[in-house]
Amino acid sequence: MPAAASEEQRAKDRVKSSVDRASVIFAERNIRFTDLRRKVFEEIASTTASVGAYEVLDRLAKKGTRLAPISVYRALDALLDAGVVHRLESKNAYFACRRLHQPRTGRRPMFLSCEQCGTVTETDGEDIFASIDVAARSTHFEPRVRFVEVTGTCQECANRRKD
Repeated sequence: MPAAASEEQRAKDRVKSSVDRASVIFAERNIRFTDLRRKVFEEIASTTASVGAYEVLDRLAKKGTRLAPISVYRALDALLDAGVVHRLESKNAYFACRRLHQPRTGRRPMFLSCEQCGTVTETDGEDIFASIDVAARSTHFEPRVRFVEVTGTCQECANRRKD
């Protein structure tokens, strides 16, 4: 099998595995994983970058599913509530949870977003959140931080720049 075909198959397998896990999470939370929610999730999970709601709309339209923007936003709200996607505030874009297949630890994630290729990585940010909590409380401020987003350059893009 050529390398490109092999990579394509791995991507399909990754999306299928993510959809299967999302389905389990929806069931555990007693939320319906409707066909529309599944389709929206598949589009988001099919990329390592973040995507906007209108990009999801366009992708679905190219596959023959025409929707009103409100339908996609409602599906996104359900996906966010279930914890299977996250929203990058700075871009108003969404990406699939990168830790779907890991046991839930209760630790809060930090998002690393590449400014070059758009790839989003999710990593443990609990130490960062602890520092924010300490700094905020020292000034009698009650933080409401749900995530930390850091933009920069991923290793792959940094390596390309060196070449």
